[in-house]
Amino acid sequence: MTTRRGKPGSFRIIGGEWRSRRLPLPAGADVRPTPDRVRETLFNWLSPVIQGARCLDLYAGSGALGLEALSRGAARAVFVDIAPAALHQVAASLEILKCTRGETIRMDARRYLEAPGTPFDIVFLDPPYRRDLLAPSLDALLRHGWLAPGAAVYLEHEAGIAPPVLPAGWQLHRSAAAGQVRYHLARPEPVKAESS
Repeated sequence: MTTRRGKPGSFRIIGGEWRSRRLPLPAGADVRPTPDRVRETLFNWLSPVIQGARCLDLYAGSGALGLEALSRGAARAVFVDIAPAALHQVAASLEILKCTRGETIRMDARRYLEAPGTPFDIVFLDPPYRRDLLAPSLDALLRHGWLAPGAAVYLEHEAGIAPPVLPAGWQLHRSAAAGQVRYHLARPEPVKAESS
């Protein structure tokens, strides 16, 4: 979630319990919160499955995706990022919101995914741009048991590159674009009933 420098700003929670609350961006960290318009579309896509979901916000940056999920009724969100300033601000945001359903973990996301996983219902993958991290991250999620049956994985990347090649048995369920952002919701392909 990198690309922005300068004075700390803020981002807005779009919907749910904390709708319209503004939260600070981490001071001195390079973060680019997923734009409001993108988050609004994404959480419309996720509305049938967000209540009670266990969410993983990898490359968390500002934590905008995981915090939005918690605002909309997710049961839990784990925020993983290597940058201490980013995670400190996510923890501060959870405190501001008096939310005990979030956990921050300071670790490189790729290293985090190498451990045996606890299954999540929704995973947000918004890594730093131009580092080719989406496909390997999705592969590690599958290999190490991080995804619950029927899980949804959000993928975000910059314009001008193709979406990542998905593992066998997965498909892009939804795709959209906003400015220089391309984003998708990947899900397992539905199991076809065998004809008798």
